[in-house]
Order: sequence, then structure tokens, then C-alpha cells
Amino acid sequence: MDILLQFVDIILHLDKHLAVLAANYGAWIYLILFLIIFCETGLVVCPFLPGDSLLFVAGGLAATGNMNVHLLVLLLFVAAVSGDNLNYWVGRFMGPRVFRWEQSRFFNRAAFDKTHAYFEQHGGKTIIIARFLPLLRTFAPFVAGVSNWEYRRFLPLDILGGALWIGSLTYAGYFFANIPIIKSNLSLFILGIIGVSLLPVIVTWWKARKSAA
Repeated sequence: MDILLQFVDIILHLDKHLAVLAANYGAWIYLILFLIIFCETGLVVCPFLPGDSLLFVAGGLAATGNMNVHLLVLLLFVAAVSGDNLNYWVGRFMGPRVFRWEQSRFFNRAAFDKTHAYFEQHGGKTIIIARFLPLLRTFAPFVAGVSNWEYRRFLPLDILGGALWIGSLTYAGYFFANIPIIKSNLSLFILGIIGVSLLPVIVTWWKARKSAA
């Protein structure tokens, strides 16, 4: 329970935690953020890591002079694309036998199934859309690999999706996170980002539940 509360505190107060990390580790903050984005997009066991809110807060921190926002965007873009590519090739290596895996502490079978269904319905554009959706963001490249989707089709869509995701949220944070009304209510704003990110997933789940009923 204490670990869960600590995790929630980190998510809701990313601005304070990132500011402390930047103050304590200096330029190493770039590597820390790189690894978080890489793991969230590259490892199917890490869908719980902050993504959208982290990018927004990191952009706001860059606006205070702690980081170069253009270098930050470039590094996080590389992290997002390289993470997705690792995820794709792991899925490609694992192949169809993944469909026999059961739900476990390390593998979210429900999220995998939802992403696979979403991929079957929307095809290639899922790679771009999923960038802005928690859970789907982590599983979409893995599902593409498992489905043996052509890499030459996957890569350009992944690059485009990564650029849109990293660029839009990081620069949004850079320009807006330090506006007084947003800065003083940043925890609520982060909750709003998380809520908006989860909304399409909730709608999809609700439609699927109604169809099943």
C-alpha cells in the first residue's frame, strides 16, 4: 500500500520530483527521462510508467532553464522510437505463442487483447493513435510484431507517431506549464491529462461491453 501511495504521489507531483532530480543530477536528468520513455514504450512489463504527464512536466521544467527543450525533444523522440522498435522485434520473435500466455503480474493479458482488437479494427493508424493512449502505447508495437506486420510499414508510422507524441506534449509543457493558473493547479491538470488519455480506452471498453451484452 505504501508503495502504491508513493507511486501516486510521484505521478501527481511530477514537477517537484523532476525538479529535485534535475537539481541533484544535472545533465543526467536527460538520461533518466530517456530511460523512462524507452522502458514505457519498449517493455510490455512497464505500461504503468508515466508518459503523457511526464512529457508535459518535463517541457515545463525545460522552460525554467533546467534543460534545453529542443535537445530534450530529440532525445525523447529517439527513446520513443527505439523503445517501440525493441518492442516490435520482441513481439516478432515471440510470435503467435503469445496468445497462449495467461494474465500474470508481469504480463497484462487484458491490455494485450484490447490492443490486438484495436489493431485488427484500425490497422496501421493504430501505431500513431496508440502513442496518445496509455497501455495501448506500450502494447501496440508488440502486437504489430506478434501479428508479423511488415516492418517497412511499421517504421514510418512509428516515427511519425513518435514525433507527434513527443513534440506536441513536450512543447505544450514548455509553453503552458508555467502559466500561473496551470502551475498552481498542476496536480489537477496532470489528472486531466491522464483522464483525457484514458477516455478513448474507456469508451472502447464500454462499447465492447455493450456489444457483448
